[in-house]
Amino acid sequence: MDINKFLSKLFGNKSTRDMKLIQPWVEKIKAAYPAIQALDNDALRAKTKELQHTIQHSADDIKEKIEELKGKVEETPIEDREVIFSQIDKLETQVLDRMEVALNDALPEVFAIVKDTARRFAENETIEVTANDFDRELAASHDFVTIEGDKAIYQNHWVAGGNDTKWNMVHYDVQLFGGVVLHQGKIAEMATGEGKTLVGTLPVFLNALTGNGVL
Repeated sequence: MDINKFLSKLFGNKSTRDMKLIQPWVEKIKAAYPAIQALDNDALRAKTKELQHTIQHSADDIKEKIEELKGKVEETPIEDREVIFSQIDKLETQVLDRMEVALNDALPEVFAIVKDTARRFAENETIEVTANDFDRELAASHDFVTIEGDKAIYQNHWVAGGNDTKWNMVHYDVQLFGGVVLHQGKIAEMATGEGKTLVGTLPVFLNALTGNGVL
């Protein structure tokens, strides 16, 4: 027997192993989806805010320790500051680790939110929500959202490059799978037509909830 085939049977090839690791995430997203789909537009926004708050405050205790150490730098002799800086570096790594756990905990619901938001825009010409300051700010400079009383009305089409573009995409399992892969910092090869652009909306939205920006 060819050694490569033998090793593949013994250990599995990388693609198969990756699929076995990531498919459970897809199932978690699908399990979270019905509850998200049942929310009205305002409740969907509120759920997003709730998840955002949980993620952004997941490492508050560690951040407090960092601020305490930073406050001691000026009063510490220069030759002893390296110890404090080293402690801060370790704590900042802990912040990232803690936030990564929070992101993974939120991933199923957040990806479900992105998917159902896409569905709502694909199935409706307009989406109505209770207007907030961001809606009003957006309406002042973009024509795809208007303010009517206390409501913000979002259209599912906009002008891009002189052409009217309409949202008509919804995430399927293959895009959910790809979104998990990208969130984990891996590279997923997708064929033409499998929705590579749509995949990107999932990890971008999730990681934007940290408030740290997305590269």
